[in-house]
Amino acid sequence: MSDATFDDGREAPLNLGALGAEDLEIIAALAQDAVFPVTEISWRPAERRFALLLNRFRWEDKDSAEKRGRPYERVQSVLVVDQVLSVASQGVDRKERDLILSLLSLSFEPGSDGDGHIVLTLAGDGAIRLAVEAVEVTLRDVTRPYQAPSGQAPRHET
Repeated sequence: MSDATFDDGREAPLNLGALGAEDLEIIAALAQDAVFPVTEISWRPAERRFALLLNRFRWEDKDSAEKRGRPYERVQSVLVVDQVLSVASQGVDRKERDLILSLLSLSFEPGSDGDGHIVLTLAGDGAIRLAVEAVEVTLRDVTRPYQAPSGQAPRHET
């Protein structure tokens, strides 16, 4: 009898939370190269909540897919940022209903006392900047994984 390995574990949907800049780096890595329609951006000022419905590449499954020779996958996930005081954007035309955006990075710019800005950098020089009272972010998968339409993993510039 041998010990169980990571590959023996069952696939489970992600449900992660970030309460600081270091935690946010993990969520950022998993959300990198996610795509989403502009219509899936939600800002609820009264609730101080900003949310996106993303089609995220399953980075956590990339090596396993390559090793087993099976297709790469994407999954729909909800990215929620709480404690949002204001939202600003550049290069995002909410009136262009067919616009598809691509998330390049997610970062935190600290302020003076736990507050600061969470910046979503988008392909094509777009950005969404969230003024936050504190880092409080969740990333949760909400569908089963599906085969990545391109059949390829996103490429990264080094």
